[in-house]
Amino acid sequence: MTSRVEIWTDGACSGNPGPGGWGALLRYGEVEKELCGGEATPTTNNRMELTAPIRALAALTRTSVVDLHTDSTYVRNGIMSWVAKWKRNGWRTAAGEPVKNEDLWRELDAAVGRHEVVWHWVKGHAGHVENERADRLAAKGLREALGVAEKPAAPRPAASRPASTRPASPGGDGLCQSTTKSGKPCPIAARPSGLCHVHDPAVLCGAPTKRGTPCGVATGGGRCAVHRS
Repeated sequence: MTSRVEIWTDGACSGNPGPGGWGALLRYGEVEKELCGGEATPTTNNRMELTAPIRALAALTRTSVVDLHTDSTYVRNGIMSWVAKWKRNGWRTAAGEPVKNEDLWRELDAAVGRHEVVWHWVKGHAGHVENERADRLAAKGLREALGVAEKPAAPRPAASRPASTRPASPGGDGLCQSTTKSGKPCPIAARPSGLCHVHDPAVLCGAPTKRGTPCGVATGGGRCAVHRS
């Protein structure tokens, strides 16, 4: 009988490029397994997003039916549509350019070929429990790659906190001191500022939008995909 496994993956990057981490949560019935890792040398968000499902699928010990959840449209669209075209073109894009991250796309294509994978996209940083766990694992992988010990973030002075933030938890849990759009405590690991990579203004895109306001897409540093060109 073929096993059915659920997997949630995520990638993170401190700067893009910059040091990165990846995380994956695997669930088979009542059994769960957490994986994470990272690179201290400069990498990209997309490479970390690709590495996470590669490592997760490699951890399966038998052929399985897999529901794989990712918040990366780059990964989902790539494996479901673009890879077949790239392979036919000798790993070249429609414009004849070399495919970016070809090494990882080849690895992912091979890993998927060993299983029956159903791909799901989930909106990131929207309170999805398993996706948030994968995000925290990616942050952990990044910290471990950099040799940074996990410790509670120092609370920011009350005067400098945005109005939407919550007070530091009595237990010093090291989580972001802000709140989600629904008003719940943010479950993402905090940066040294006391805020996570979503709520810390220092790691948002910041490019001017058509409305004249700063772009609020969380990038970990640098411009988002829309404003990068």
